[in-house]
Amino acid sequence: MSDVSKPQPLGGNEMPRFGGITTFMRLPGTTAPADLDVAVVGVPFDIGTSNRPGARFGPRGIRSESVLIRPYNMATRAAPFDSLAIDDIGDVATNPYNLADSILRIEAHYNELLSHDLKTISIGGDHTIALPILRAMAAKHGPVGMVHVDAHTDINDTMFGERIAHGTPFRRAVEEGLLDPQRVVQIGVRGTGYAADDFDWSRDQGFRVVQVEECWHRSLEPLMNEVRQKVGGGKVYLSFDIDGLDPSVAPGTGTPEIGGLTGVQALEIIRGCYGLDLVGADLVEVAPAYDASGNTSLLAANLLYEMICVLPGVERRLV
Repeated sequence: MSDVSKPQPLGGNEMPRFGGITTFMRLPGTTAPADLDVAVVGVPFDIGTSNRPGARFGPRGIRSESVLIRPYNMATRAAPFDSLAIDDIGDVATNPYNLADSILRIEAHYNELLSHDLKTISIGGDHTIALPILRAMAAKHGPVGMVHVDAHTDINDTMFGERIAHGTPFRRAVEEGLLDPQRVVQIGVRGTGYAADDFDWSRDQGFRVVQVEECWHRSLEPLMNEVRQKVGGGKVYLSFDIDGLDPSVAPGTGTPEIGGLTGVQALEIIRGCYGLDLVGADLVEVAPAYDASGNTSLLAANLLYEMICVLPGVERRLV
């Protein structure tokens, strides 16, 4: 990486939070990928959605709400913008008329980014985007482990006969050798199924499947100790579907399911990934139109910030 000053979020005392350019956390948005340790990337795409559309507006909504986040994490003492060169590099130019072409565009975009030896924090978009991102990750690093938070396992073989959609990415990822199945954990899955064995395919591959009932009324810190043991020992990708959370805290999504995780549990999961060799992360399925208050986008923005805080190389201030 070139020896350049680290980009910093624009502070609320320099420009009112309702002003300035709408990048993630009001980062400058001017740094070349070659000069970055971490690229924040928007992927405005929702052609793979099966129920309510609108996740194509997720990146814009999340960036808008991210103006409220300050650079220092007062809970974990993480100081990401002092530690790493991080900037928002804008959006992938997806094709709104063609799913297959969009998948190719996303994969090519991430292949180019990863050629600069950086890590990516991706703002979705629906969960279909995880497949082309994982293709690029595996091309760079080989099969990766994964922490996957979601109401759904997303391991359908097809949806309406289509092999690529937001409910199929992780079956394709296993079939294509993008994931190390023995180092995958899925957390928060729940709801009704198409068949009684809907979650069994994941378990048959070696995934640890944590149904949401295991999480109710408890801290997830003990679970994350187990997760680190399961997925550690290699490169790891974090994929977080906002519908893993209960609709009471995250209503702005396309496929909500009752009985989900809490906002505090979401923080425990992400903070529990500290120490893993994370190569990238995403947060997907935010559809701002279904949450007029903006709370879903605000929560998503904070979770993305927490993901940045647990990346390798982020120092924690002692005083």
